[in-house]
Amino acid sequence: MDYKLELNKDNLKEICQFACKEIYEEDEKYSPQKLLKTLENILRAGASEKEFFQSIIQGALELTDDSNPKWEFAASKLFIQGMYKEVAENRSLKDKTIAYGHLYYLIKDLTDKGLYGKYILENYTEEEINETEKYIVPERDYLFGYSGINLIYKRYLIQSGDRKVMELPQEMFIGIALHLAMNEKKENRLYWVKRFYDVLSTLKATMATPTMSNARKPYNQLSSCFIDTVSDSLQGIYKSLDNFAKVSKFGGGMGIYLGKVRALGSDIRNYKGASGGVIPWVKLFNDTAIAVDQLGMRTGSVSIWLDAWHKDLPEFLQLKTNNGDDRKKAHDVFPGISYPDLFWRLAETDINATWYMMCPHEIKKVKGYELCDFYGEEWEERYYECVEDPNIDKREMSVKDLVKLIIKSASETGTPFTFNRDTANKLNPNKHKGMIYSTNLCTEIMQNMSALEFVQEEILDENGDIIIVEKTKPGDFVVCNLSSIVLGRVNVEDEKELQHVVETQIRAMDNVIDLNYYSVPYAKVTNKRYRSIGLGTSGYHHMLANHNISWESNEHIAFADKVYENINYFAIKASMSIAKEKGRYSYFSGSDWENGEYFSLRNYTSPRWLELKEKVSANGLRNAYLFAVAPNGSTATIAGTTEGIDPIMSKFYFEEKRGIITPKVAPDINSSNSSIYKSAYEIDQHWCIKANAARQKHIDQSQSFNLYITTDYTMRQILNLYIDAWKSGIKSIYYVRSKSLTVGLCESCSS
Repeated sequence: MDYKLELNKDNLKEICQFACKEIYEEDEKYSPQKLLKTLENILRAGASEKEFFQSIIQGALELTDDSNPKWEFAASKLFIQGMYKEVAENRSLKDKTIAYGHLYYLIKDLTDKGLYGKYILENYTEEEINETEKYIVPERDYLFGYSGINLIYKRYLIQSGDRKVMELPQEMFIGIALHLAMNEKKENRLYWVKRFYDVLSTLKATMATPTMSNARKPYNQLSSCFIDTVSDSLQGIYKSLDNFAKVSKFGGGMGIYLGKVRALGSDIRNYKGASGGVIPWVKLFNDTAIAVDQLGMRTGSVSIWLDAWHKDLPEFLQLKTNNGDDRKKAHDVFPGISYPDLFWRLAETDINATWYMMCPHEIKKVKGYELCDFYGEEWEERYYECVEDPNIDKREMSVKDLVKLIIKSASETGTPFTFNRDTANKLNPNKHKGMIYSTNLCTEIMQNMSALEFVQEEILDENGDIIIVEKTKPGDFVVCNLSSIVLGRVNVEDEKELQHVVETQIRAMDNVIDLNYYSVPYAKVTNKRYRSIGLGTSGYHHMLANHNISWESNEHIAFADKVYENINYFAIKASMSIAKEKGRYSYFSGSDWENGEYFSLRNYTSPRWLELKEKVSANGLRNAYLFAVAPNGSTATIAGTTEGIDPIMSKFYFEEKRGIITPKVAPDINSSNSSIYKSAYEIDQHWCIKANAARQKHIDQSQSFNLYITTDYTMRQILNLYIDAWKSGIKSIYYVRSKSLTVGLCESCSS
């Protein structure tokens, strides 16, 4: 590798030869002469060295398309060389061409500048850091495509206060590995540093965006997303707003369940008609998301969840639509609905039936219970019990009219998101300790939830000062600790390799729990109690293309079933192994993991599963929840793979961000697999649902699963997709994406 490439017009031919070397050796159509020719109309007289260099990169990008995808790597190679030079200058190195070296002094310098957390040097000796420097493989920088290295450079590498990049990609990976292995036993610690580094730096797995961004930093908030349950009180609502602001400040996204909050027109302290309902509170969360931005990088992200039987549902469904009173809009939140089985059953068999919406406060006052605390047949019995009680006011609509509102909102805005609560709770492995009311911002996390309780508040006057002592009993404040296996870069048919990557990521995520900075104390309590993690996958369509498997085929469904069963098996086995070493999670006793119900519900009856079932019962698990597939937007770009479990949008397109246009090509596309890369909008969505159902069987939580529709879809066809998903056992639906609709990515949860 040549770190001493001089970038100037006199050696333009040499630069082109350097950029094209590897790709030209693989395929002669990527010739240096071809790149050189494109520069005739790009280079301008008087350009600075940086502008000159950028022009060559632009020339390589302009040659990139789905027939010539590897030009992107020529652009990437040149970008990396420029980055090496820039970082050397930012570090004030005498030799401006030095890229890697002197890791200990780099960490010490960045620690002194307040850019690294002191904990790295406090936990590792100089000798240990010097040893880890030997693990660094600089050539792995060239695994990045242009989009990936550009994103790493702009958002993930350590920057100074004046936005100067101070570290390089492999230093980032080794810094993350040092942090994640910090609490391992001293005799094994460097082994885990190397293992974490190798898996991450070869792009076989990615950590969630907050982990990649914040590991090694002073404020090491490593978790992606949080879920809070709001109690029906002024104190509870404002506490949740405070929690959201603190989480957002450090880059976390949040799901908020408002199903317990009283509806419009309900009484307050027996004064009838006093309540303003949930909409004013939704607007406060909306405004907090805007006000508490994430270090100026992006606004906060929050989803708001309401039950399908909540009295304020019709207004809730119009939060983001274009028509209606703008004073009742909240365009920056993402609404979601928790549906019972009954709703979809009526939508399928009796769509003209009456649907009843009620106030949760009124139900609790009259019946002494909260309807949201039940699921399945018990919920249905209590729902009809409430319907028949004349003391509870009902708002009535036909199921058909409500479905119209839902689909209208979905086709216009991509939301509301969908949570099928009965399916999720029946398969909850920790149902002995709670309920799942909703899901998170990206619809993949499903864990026990409960609101905090205010026990006591004391006001003490000491020396003229007023001291307020607030005592609270923490509920289950859900935390998402995520990472993803890059299926397009792992040989999923090699079980030894797959197991190695899964085991590595399970341990890395489990370590996140103990190494995390918690901006909200309730998050720490819940995280330590359940030790929940979310192992995900990216590169799903990439994987199918690698194996030449068509999306719309039974071969695809069988393949998905096998791959995800293996991932689940290795994940459970890894968590059990860590439990033997470090202890089981607090609530393991009485769980479906312990009593074997988890395995029975999924029909895991093969000898290897039965053996694992017995071992789990005897040894316990380290983590209450294990498997959840996030959308993987940013980190999929880094890994040069397809996002999450979705089909690609297009084989080739141009992405424009902040005025910069970048070509995007399906990963590893070639003449033999091009037909496999069918656009999401061209795929029969019922095949997506079949694949989701095959995966869901093996996932204890859920998946960020999108539906893709075109203007040709009728309302009935869209409803049939919802019903098919529900009948197939799918727990959640993220966006309904339309060709005419542009929706943003959840960057907090992009694991």
